[in-house]
Parts: sequence; structure tokens; C-alpha cells
Amino acid sequence: MTLIRKALLLVCGLLLVFSLASCEKKGPAEKAGEKIDKAVEKAGDKVEKAGDKIKEKTEK
Repeated sequence: MTLIRKALLLVCGLLLVFSLASCEKKGPAEKAGEKIDKAVEKAGDKVEKAGDKIKEKTEK
């Protein structure tokens, strides 16, 4: 094998190892981010419902 092929195989192998290692567990920042996303989504739903109620009352 040539030196270039060996280097290419080494780089590909390292990329594979690092990509698999990074997918194992969620860290505290990821968990906190998911909780924030859910909270924002729920708040948006509530605002939308409140807007719908206001619209219904003004139409009457």
C-alpha cells in the first residue's frame, strides 16, 4: 500500500470512531436545550389558543 492510501484509511477510520463516540449519550447542555425547546413550543401553543379565543370574541 502506498503512503497516501494508508493515510486515507487512517483518517477515515478516525472519523468513523469519533462520529460513533459522539452519538452515544446526550450531555447536560443537550438535555437542557431540549427542555427549553419544549417549553417554548408549549408557550407558543398557548399564545395561539389565546389569540383564537380573542378572535372568536371579537367576531361575536
